[in-house]
Amino acid sequence: MNSPNHRPESNGSLSVLDDPATVTLARPEPDFSEPEPPWWEQAAVIGVIVMLTGALIGPVFAPLQQETPILRLIWLPVYAVIMGLLVVRADQVVRAWPALLILGLLIVHAYASKYWSIDPGVTGRRTIAMAFSSVFATYLGAVFRGPHLPRVLMLSGLIMGVGSLVMVFAFPSIGIHQYDNAGLWRGLWYEKNQMGVVMVAGAVGAAACLASQDPRRLLPAGTLAITTLLVLATQSKTSLLCLIIGVGLVAALWAMRKGGPSMAVVCIWFGVVLTALVGYIFITEPAVVLKALGKDPSLTGRTDIWVALMREVNLRPWTGFGYQAFWGRDSVPAAWIRAETQWPVPSAHNGWIDLLIQLGWPGAIGVGLTVLIAFLTTLFRIPVAGAREGYLGIAYFAVFLLLSLSESVLLTNANLPWTLLLAILARGMMADPQPRAALAPGPAGAYLTRSRIASQYAHGSRRPLFLR
Repeated sequence: MNSPNHRPESNGSLSVLDDPATVTLARPEPDFSEPEPPWWEQAAVIGVIVMLTGALIGPVFAPLQQETPILRLIWLPVYAVIMGLLVVRADQVVRAWPALLILGLLIVHAYASKYWSIDPGVTGRRTIAMAFSSVFATYLGAVFRGPHLPRVLMLSGLIMGVGSLVMVFAFPSIGIHQYDNAGLWRGLWYEKNQMGVVMVAGAVGAAACLASQDPRRLLPAGTLAITTLLVLATQSKTSLLCLIIGVGLVAALWAMRKGGPSMAVVCIWFGVVLTALVGYIFITEPAVVLKALGKDPSLTGRTDIWVALMREVNLRPWTGFGYQAFWGRDSVPAAWIRAETQWPVPSAHNGWIDLLIQLGWPGAIGVGLTVLIAFLTTLFRIPVAGAREGYLGIAYFAVFLLLSLSESVLLTNANLPWTLLLAILARGMMADPQPRAALAPGPAGAYLTRSRIASQYAHGSRRPLFLR
């Protein structure tokens, strides 16, 4: 028989807390985080990203932007690194099989175009290069999930931004335009527009790091400052507009999440009104908008290129001239375009028209459907995974759409914007990680619910139980 003063031995799983207000939930908050890839893997990925932008190696080994044997040899180690990464992470990459299937169809179409291409050798080589960059993009989206993709993009932008500043001040003959666009910064690349596109990607990645759940803030803030400075130094209106849209969209979505429903309503209302106002002005007074952006009505000669190219598209509407074959140095159709426009046109300066001239309407429609799928999957992931990745997917998607209207960034063999779009597609077509509940620190903490044996009183005492 127990004495009246005897207190039963406490059971850890059924323990009673002295203060009911201190009762906590039995389960901790679920953990959706993905493990961060090791440093060596991040370093390898950053190296491949830098190569995809064409930083430094192009101006040094091919100053006339021609295809040279040494450039092909330089890419062989890069392909080996990509294959090694795929082998190490094969189990995760396979989970993105819907994206791989879509990319496989695009690659097969591009390779098949060598049979009607005006330069079959170039088409075959660049299709293989495009296949490697596409599977790398799938790997990037499958492995670097959550805040890790924004961070590796931010680190890449920081490294290339610092390298561009070194070239500008230490080697101005490379880092600054000397003839055309004299005095404008181009950093590690052939042209200022190339640097602008890369720095915008780094800036959006840095903004996403700041908006994500990653507590590290110093490097992203510094990267955002450096990349913004370099975009301004290019004086590229397209790059500046992309920067405003990308970083602004990240900031708006972050403010909506932090501010709650009222802030969300204000941001959505402001965004709808601003979009409608800009659209109305552009439709009714396009010359005013172009003048405000520093552009003439021909968009610096782009419209002349587009008119001439659409005549060539009409000659081969269903096949095109072959993947990446039209703009070769010995291309006869390209020579006619350059003669008509009176300047050495390197590309269509429009991704969609460039696709039409290469692969015809089937190629443009196939890529258009791919872009649409990437948009829908990214949009649906915003409530689930948007905050974890700092809204990188939807923000960079908006940047990519704008770039595709003024630059040839669609279905390219070595191009950072297309690689990032495919990574976003792969992320969107994979299942989000399952929540992992953290284990209790010990047996006594496994159950923290109210006792089912002794009674609790908010304003009284607890009487011990004893046998009579």
